[in-house]
Amino acid sequence: MGFLITIIILAIIFDFINGFHDAANSIATVVSTRVLSPTQAVIWSAFFNFVAFFIAEYILGFNIANTVQKTVEEAYVTMPLLISGLVAAITWSLITWWKGIPSSSSHTLIGGLTGAAIAAKGWEAVHWSTVGYIAMFIFFAPLIGFIAGNLITILLYWIARKAKPHRADKWFKRLQLLSSACLSIGHGLNDSQKEIGLIACAMVAYGSQYGFDGLNEWLLPDTITNAGTNANLTGAPSWIPIVCITAIAIGTMSGGWKIIKTMGNRITKITPVEGFCSQTAGAITLFITQHLGVPVSTTHVISGSIMGVGSIKRLSAVRWGVTLDLIIAWIITIPISAAIGMVTYYLMAIFM
Repeated sequence: MGFLITIIILAIIFDFINGFHDAANSIATVVSTRVLSPTQAVIWSAFFNFVAFFIAEYILGFNIANTVQKTVEEAYVTMPLLISGLVAAITWSLITWWKGIPSSSSHTLIGGLTGAAIAAKGWEAVHWSTVGYIAMFIFFAPLIGFIAGNLITILLYWIARKAKPHRADKWFKRLQLLSSACLSIGHGLNDSQKEIGLIACAMVAYGSQYGFDGLNEWLLPDTITNAGTNANLTGAPSWIPIVCITAIAIGTMSGGWKIIKTMGNRITKITPVEGFCSQTAGAITLFITQHLGVPVSTTHVISGSIMGVGSIKRLSAVRWGVTLDLIIAWIITIPISAAIGMVTYYLMAIFM
């Protein structure tokens, strides 16, 4: 039971870190356009992160959680492997937060689990089609955000072409509250589900190894325990998503000011109209990927949206040097996290 409790605690810690690491995704533009103060913005975002639970529970389901738990082949899932993957994810997330790099928490976790699985059982332990599917969206997610940002900006510029700039700014500052709320819901739906899937996977793996009797009060045996670690999570007890989304909401309230500076100012200067467009494009992208069950990076999505919006003014309005740094960070996240996961697993094997 100690391993299982450790995994649950680590998953909650990772969700908390994810919250303050990724807080910038939802609030950077509303802060940079001075629609809300930083404190108001994180509270606003945290509230709608939690609203995401009810949307997932009663409307959209937990598609992303079901995808994440398939990263490792079912036969090779063990407690030490899951712990190593989480430790790797937490480590890289803290490093990138400290350096102010808006990296992907989703890909950090996938990389950590992949590296730990390879260290534990070899290359065959990884479900490569799932990992490849997720990795494709390192490029697709920002591209979708970029295109959506472009199209929405062009459309709104045409609709508001006769509006006075001051009046347009006033209206779009108000609308940014709506777009920020939608983006925060998308963030909660996407990012909290990775840990929901991981906890459910850990509980089933524990039950398979030690028996389900002690877990009957935690996990519904007729919905998950008889279906293996790759079971669909519909019907899982509500405490798992509630705890995960609460942790991410509390983490969001803790801020993430270093990354906010990068997202809100360094990529391109944002006006209220552009802030609304980038947030709306990001939210639409996140809802699409939620439906597809792809655990994309909210960082990638909103970065692509901001670039798409900024490029409408002129290509030189986007600081492409900063963009290149971001892309490099995105590409190296999975391999570095995998390396950390492998080292962590080997160290655990030595001392266990």
